[in-house]
This record gives sequence, structure tokens and C-alpha cells, in this order.
Amino acid sequence: MNSTTEVDVIQLHLQGFSQRSIEKTLCKSRHTISRIINAFRESGIDGREALDLAPDELHQRLFPDEEPKPAKQVEPDFEHIYKELHKPGVTLKLLWHEYTDACVLASLPSYSYSQFCKHCQDYADEHHITMHIQHKPGDRVMVDWAGTPMWLHDEATGKASKAYLFVATLPFSMYCYAEACPNMKEAAWIEAHVHMYEFFGGSTRLLVSDNLKTGIIRHRRHEDPVANRAYKEMADHYGTALLPARVLSPQDKAAVEGSVGHLTTHIIAKLRNRKFFSLAEMNDAVRKELELINDTPFQKREDSRRCVFLEEEKPYLRPLPKLPYEYCKWRRATVQLNYHVAVDHHYYSVPYKYVRKRVDVKLGNRLIEIYFEGHRIASHKRYIGPRGQYTTVVEHMPPEHQLYSEWDGDRFRCWARKIGSATETVVDRQLSSRMAEEQAYKTCLSLLKLGSEYGEKRLEAACLIALREASLPGYQIVHRILATEQDKPKKASSTPEGAYLRGASYYGGERHD
Repeated sequence: MNSTTEVDVIQLHLQGFSQRSIEKTLCKSRHTISRIINAFRESGIDGREALDLAPDELHQRLFPDEEPKPAKQVEPDFEHIYKELHKPGVTLKLLWHEYTDACVLASLPSYSYSQFCKHCQDYADEHHITMHIQHKPGDRVMVDWAGTPMWLHDEATGKASKAYLFVATLPFSMYCYAEACPNMKEAAWIEAHVHMYEFFGGSTRLLVSDNLKTGIIRHRRHEDPVANRAYKEMADHYGTALLPARVLSPQDKAAVEGSVGHLTTHIIAKLRNRKFFSLAEMNDAVRKELELINDTPFQKREDSRRCVFLEEEKPYLRPLPKLPYEYCKWRRATVQLNYHVAVDHHYYSVPYKYVRKRVDVKLGNRLIEIYFEGHRIASHKRYIGPRGQYTTVVEHMPPEHQLYSEWDGDRFRCWARKIGSATETVVDRQLSSRMAEEQAYKTCLSLLKLGSEYGEKRLEAACLIALREASLPGYQIVHRILATEQDKPKKASSTPEGAYLRGASYYGGERHD
């Protein structure tokens, strides 16, 4: 029974209205009206006092034997609920738990979970909330290639080659990024991702891609997907997790599939009659069309992709690292007996204990890193220069080889100078030809030891001959000259010049006639 009805009934009763008149005025049953009037008479409450009481207190005075009516459930803050649902990881179940905990602390009744969900749905219907709750802002980005190619033309020959459109979409705001790439290889794929993150100004929790080989090596039904090594490194660099779509399940990345079709029409088809002679020129045109697409108002939603992105999604993106990801290639190599690995005709040292081991070499634009069983064992600045040079760290050498590091170039030059000017020239050229003098110490020491084996005079003569043969003579040339005795002066011949004539006695005869 409504306590407000009790006040109205008593008020009309005190004014002299009959029960039939009160029934017609308040549209209440005669039984209810009779029950209230009888309870008022039996309570002994003064009429003025009854009208001054609060409705709940009046009901308690009229019907003291009735149990108090339970309080009404607390209404949730629906506006707050739908704002919280924008945040990554927030669900209605979580918000319901928070709502009930607050009600318990306040000793107030709360809705059950099913009632809570129904009221939230009623609020959404009443306020025309049509957002897709399954996509959280800044939670994931979806990437793919457009199947239709674009065409680049050679200005000199006029020959056309294909270019491919990389497409990325944030499914919450449907904000898009697109970039024309020269091919679909790993380097172009990863570079496009780096540009994508720069365009968005942040990264997402998840990166959803197709199962193309440049990203995912293997994705079997009952196994975890195996990502390409460089692709996994790129994702780790930006703090995002790879989540490839299920095989043959384009609905897993429906947002980017739709964007690919949309961009195929509004970019690729729109630019089909234009001739582009460089990738930069093509991407300038792509970027202009992309801006128009992102600024076009939605048909079934308010605002545009850009407005929704800037106002509702960008604040939830993860901050970018200080430096963008640098694409690196990986190679397998075997550590040689001289504890170096060969990379692009240059030799980089590793600790000598890894001799003959198979290692992974990571090639960056500025850095070479060498790994053994997942652990980095060496790092060098990438060398750019003549082939066949060495980059050596002294600590990588065996203890007996480190003795060479106690020598210096001046000591070798001084030693060679005592033998002769030609020997000094050979040693000096060896030391000067290397990026680091230490790389020539072994050659110089071997050269000078030839003086002990063949004598210092012969070594000086051999060095003089070697300088005539080569501008940068090494150990092999000098040793060959000494071993073949080319440094020794030739002996004069004792045989007289002229023809050799055999006498008759040589042929067994005594006469010539």
C-alpha cells in the first residue's frame, strides 16, 4: 500500500467526504479506503497530527503489526557505467560487482546482475546509445594488405610495376591508415607498421593480422601461432601482443576487411587513372584521400572517424617508445677458428669459447649483434668500408693472443727499422692498412720472425723485392721469396757461349769421312 494514499484518504475523510466519493476521487478500491479509515479511528491519532506525520511514519502508526517495507534498490549511475565501458578490460560484470560493493558499504539494497543488465539496456535504448561495446578504445589495431594493386611507372622507360596498399584500422573509431609499399616483403611490411604507429601517435594492446608469411610463420588449429622473428621483435618494441586471426576466418578482423573494401573504392579506384613515377608521389596522393575518408561523417553514427579517434580513443593508446623500431635481418653463421664471424665480407669477433658454434647474427643499419641460444654474446658497430677487414675486441681473444695487445705499432716499426728500411716500409704499410693496428700485429710478428729463421739481411732483401711486386706485401709474399731464394744473387755461368758439338767418339766412330 502506498503511504501517500493513506495521507490523501485521511485528508479527504477529515473534510467530510464519504467513502464512495473518496473511491471515485482517488481511484482506489472501497476495501482499501475502508481499511485506512478504520485504522485511523482505532489509532487515536489526532487529525492534524496525522497530516503532519511523514507518510512512512503515518503508515507505521496506522499499521504497527506490519513488517516494514523493504527500501527501493539503488539506481546505478548509468552515465558513469557507459563511460567506464570504454576503458580496456572493463565489463558489465565488473561494474556490477563494484555497484553491489558500494551498496553493501552503504547498507542499501542493490539490483541482481540480470536486473542490472536489463536497466543498463533500457538506459541505452532510451538514450540511443549504439556504440559497439565489444571493441574497447585503444585496445587493438587490425592490419592487412589490399588485394588490388596500384601501379608505379618508370619515367624513362614507361614500364609499370605493382605497388601494394597496406591498410590499418582501429576498430573502435574505425580510424584508418594506409600506405603504398613497393612489395609485400618483410622489410616493407614492418616499415609500414612503424609508420602506422607514428600516424596514430601511440600503440595498442593487441595487433591483429592475417596469417601471411611475413608476419606469422605457422598457425595450426590446436597450437599457438609462431610469429616471424622480426615481426615479434617489432611488436615487443611497441609493447603490443600479436593476435593473428584464425585461419580462413576474416570475421576475426572484420573492421580492417571492411576498411580494405572502402579504401579500395575511395583510394585505389579513385587514383586508377593517375600516373605515379615515384612511391613518395603516390603516398602523397594516398594520404590526401585518406584524410578525406577519416574526416567524412559517419552515416549511422555521430561525428567522423577522426573526431571519435581524437576525443574517445587516442587517450587510451599506449605511449610510443623514444626511438622507432629499426628493421633488422637475421642470419645464421659459424664462428671461425679465429673466433670471428663473417658478415658481408667483414669479420666481427666473439668470445673465443664459441669457436665452431652456430650463432644468430642480427644485422641492423648501425649495429651488429651476435646471439648464441638466445643470449647476446657480442655487439659491434656495423662496419662500412673495404672488404676483408676485422673488428676485434681484445676481451674476446684467448689469453695467449691477448699478449699481442701489449704491443703497439711503434714497437713493431722500431724493431723493423733495425733490420732495414724495406722491412720497416712493409711493416708500416701493414699497420696503416687496417682500421685498428692490432689487426696487423699477427702479420707483423710473423714477418719479423722470418729474420730469425732466414737472417735479417735476407729478410731485408726479400722485403725490397716484395715491394716491387705488390703495394701491400704480406707474410705469404715475403716467405715465398725467401723459401725460393729469390733474394739471393744469381751465380755466374762457367759454360762458354756457343753451340755444343759432339765428336766422332760420341757416336762410336773414329773417322769423320
